[in-house]
Parts: sequence; structure tokens; C-alpha cells
Amino acid sequence: MRIVGGKFRSRVLASFSGEAVRPTADRTKEALFNILALKVRGARALDLFAGSGALGLECLSRGAKEVVFNDLSKDSVAILKKNLSTLKIAVGEEVKIFNQDALSCLERLLGNFDLIFIDPPYRLEVGVEAVKKIAKLGLLAEGGVIVFERDKPLEEEISGLKITSVRKYGKAFLTFLEKDGEA
Repeated sequence: MRIVGGKFRSRVLASFSGEAVRPTADRTKEALFNILALKVRGARALDLFAGSGALGLECLSRGAKEVVFNDLSKDSVAILKKNLSTLKIAVGEEVKIFNQDALSCLERLLGNFDLIFIDPPYRLEVGVEAVKKIAKLGLLAEGGVIVFERDKPLEEEISGLKITSVRKYGKAFLTFLEKDGEA
């Protein structure tokens, strides 16, 4: 697993051993950030199910001004911190880390996010609940994008949001959501 673009391009990231955790594949990540290219620089991003932090770190590499990472797993947070250290990125104003369940984390957040990445364990429905809570709390900025990754497209209607695109990469589906102007 590596950073695919920006100032940290080609830097290898620490990841998990075994098959219990499923990081976003480099090819999927590269395609995703080609789609988001014009939205990353200067963005405020949330990596809600951060794991190793690969998506949020990719944002920092490409010029995001702030990334908030969250993961329930202490092991994931430890790997995230190792990756931040490797890239010489300090936790502070532009990088924040939370170690709690996603829905509790969302309750604590202030302000809006330009990019929100939701990549929960595929077997859990907590990702759908997180998208609903993001809409309810108004955490997505005007013009912002939620990227939801799982093994099937997100088809649920969520008040205040609209699905703008669905892309398939291998076994992963990326569903892109934006604010619904008609809501």
C-alpha cells in the first residue's frame, strides 16, 4: 500500500497483516483521486473509518488543509500514527485523530467537510447510518462530496443527499453523494 500522488507520492505505508482488514486498493485509490482531483487542494476532509489512514494521507499529500481521522480500533490508530510519523506529519491544527465509534465521532465534529470518506467493514451497516447522520448534522459542505465504499452500491435514499455517481473497481463500489439542492 502506497501514496499514489502528491508530495508523498510512492511512499509506502504500514498496513495490516492478515485479511481481517481490507484497505482500499492502490488502483481504486488512484481512480478515486483522479475523480476528486479538483476538490482536494485546500479541502477539509474526514476519513471516518480510517484504518491505516490511506485515504486521509492521500488528501494531505495532495494539498488538503485539514484531515480528521477516526477509527474505533486502537490497532488501526497505532498504524495511522506510525504512517503519520513516517511521513513526518504532526498531529495538530491540520491533523486530528479520534479513536471512537463512527456515530459518536460525528456527534463531536464541528464545521463542515469538503470530502468525507466512509469505508466501513463491508459486513456492517454502520456506514449507511453514518451517511444518514452526516446529512442530519449538516456536516457536508456546500459543493462537498461523500465517498462511500462497500461491496455493493448504496441505493438507500437519504434525505438531504443525492447519489451523483457509482463506480465499480474490482469488488468495491464507490458511491458518490452530494447535497441535494431540492431538499
